[in-house]
Amino acid sequence: MTTTFIRNAWYVAARSEEIADKPLGRTICNEKIVLFRSKDGIAAVEDFCPHRGAPLSLGFVRDGSLVCGYHGLEVDCEGKPQSMPMQRVQGFPCIRSYAVVERYGFIWFWAGDKEKADETLLPYLEWAESEEWAYGGGLFHIKADYRLMIDNLMDLTHETYVHASSIGQKEIDETPLKTTVNGDVVTLERNMENVYAPPFWQTCMRSKGLDEHQLVDRWQRCHFHLPSNVHIEVGVAEAGHGGYQAPEQHKVSSIVVDFITPETDTSHWYFWGMARHFNADDEETTRLIREGQGKIFSEDLEMLERQQQNLTEHPERRLLMLNIDSGGVQARKIIDKKIQAEQQAAGGAS
Repeated sequence: MTTTFIRNAWYVAARSEEIADKPLGRTICNEKIVLFRSKDGIAAVEDFCPHRGAPLSLGFVRDGSLVCGYHGLEVDCEGKPQSMPMQRVQGFPCIRSYAVVERYGFIWFWAGDKEKADETLLPYLEWAESEEWAYGGGLFHIKADYRLMIDNLMDLTHETYVHASSIGQKEIDETPLKTTVNGDVVTLERNMENVYAPPFWQTCMRSKGLDEHQLVDRWQRCHFHLPSNVHIEVGVAEAGHGGYQAPEQHKVSSIVVDFITPETDTSHWYFWGMARHFNADDEETTRLIREGQGKIFSEDLEMLERQQQNLTEHPERRLLMLNIDSGGVQARKIIDKKIQAEQQAAGGAS
């Protein structure tokens, strides 16, 4: 069976605050699941009641167990039926349960074989554990192949055009870029010297007390990590102080944090945010950046959904590849290689 995503990997399924006392239904890698908080912590089972096939996500949580909202069948965190009013259900078959972990304010979901889930493969996010950093973000549901978002984030040339009023500037597509591959990590770098900061970065400079009208050195370093995460080091520094390497007092720097989780072959969940290394205690700065990012990524949402419509309507069209596409192309090659390895391993096991 043809697939476009890796299964034996950790994907962000939800933000921690999305799951309180109610279950949450979500589709990931074409798997319909329900997340809930059991007595042992976060849990995930398939969103299917073994009694009549009702979605368990429409039920509720009672004493750490998930109760179907149709006839009251209760299942535990392993998907095993526990009880049902006036019925004997202990012999009912279990529904599938999945490996999930809560860390860094996110719920991580292993889409493949539960016994292969390895918590050591979770990414280490230094900014999530340091008081010197602040984070703010959000979630979009986008009706487009998740790989289109990877292409988008690994090619920031589009900022000049899609985000002209916020982070775009002509120098982006006039500056050479460098793409490198190190194992399963793809990095794309672009450095602009002696330019004026675009509006978004002017706001960040102003919040730190820097003159937003002076010339700056700007950098973009996009890093793709399996299975579908892109972290982008971005910032501006007062010109002549070393750009990316400038002392903290002369720059504002951040990491654009992008967790891209496939929903179906033509839709995905986009967990976006920014971890910043300046004014970490300033909630107003967090609010302004989140608001600005939300507007920026809304522009991407419209572009990607319309792009997906075109590609669906014209599957025979051969797309062109340019040097600005190299980051996304290399990321796709790594994804395809992992998918092929999984399929070969599954074929050998059978």
